[in-house]
Amino acid sequence: MHLTIRTDPNRERDQEKEAVLSELVIRFVIGGLVVTVFAMLGDLFKPKSFAGLFGAAPSVALASLAIAVHKHGNNYAAREARSMMAGAAALFVYCVLVTWLLKRRRLRARSATSLAAAAWFATAFGLWYAFLRY
Repeated sequence: MHLTIRTDPNRERDQEKEAVLSELVIRFVIGGLVVTVFAMLGDLFKPKSFAGLFGAAPSVALASLAIAVHKHGNNYAAREARSMMAGAAALFVYCVLVTWLLKRRRLRARSATSLAAAAWFATAFGLWYAFLRY
């Protein structure tokens, strides 16, 4: 007697959708909790607009890293963390350059952000090439 087990492709697709949805919910909950903690920390500093710095980016990064550790392990999460640090460094270069171009060179916002975007890309790609490509 030959027994054939068939799986329903719709069931597999539904399970994949549920997995993606549950990951998004987990990311949302962890991110929300971390945003709350960082917002409370931000209230301790002056000016209050500084609190926004602690809001979204750190919480999303921490939630993403928690999921990466859970799903893929420590090595994968470490690689993701290094990528996040390179992105943060490139963003820092972008912010400093935009500020300098707007305040010192008195460029218009479109020109300053366009030039700084090129610097962001060069920094991000350079850091990737130097430290992350392997």
